[in-house]
Amino acid sequence: MIKFIYFIFFICAFSLAMVACTGKQDDKFKNLSVNQFEELIKDNNIQLVDVRTVAEYSEGRIPGSININVMDENFPTAVDELLQKDQPVAVYCKSGRRSRNAAKILVEKGFKVYNLNKGIQSWQEEGMDIEK
Repeated sequence: MIKFIYFIFFICAFSLAMVACTGKQDDKFKNLSVNQFEELIKDNNIQLVDVRTVAEYSEGRIPGSININVMDENFPTAVDELLQKDQPVAVYCKSGRRSRNAAKILVEKGFKVYNLNKGIQSWQEEGMDIEK
């Protein structure tokens, strides 16, 4: 009987640990495919932000985007100065990692945010336009 109680305790503890470790995705922004992102940015009310470095931005960007480098320590201040909270923001970077970080910061500041999943690399792979 004691072994059975220990077994049940172990199963409960293990189950609780598995749930705690997996967590849930609580991102408050939406990751979009290239096609979804393209449709979204056709809307004139969308603020399109490239969060890569200035050098990366100058090599090629999605038309109509502005550059605010998420790696710059002044990113939060620049966001407050350049973006309007009453309009949604679409962000992208090279592969999607930095833009997810930027999206989290923007969400914390009260913006509605959309992220280009897999970044400008996926945009180019799909044959979409870029400007230099």
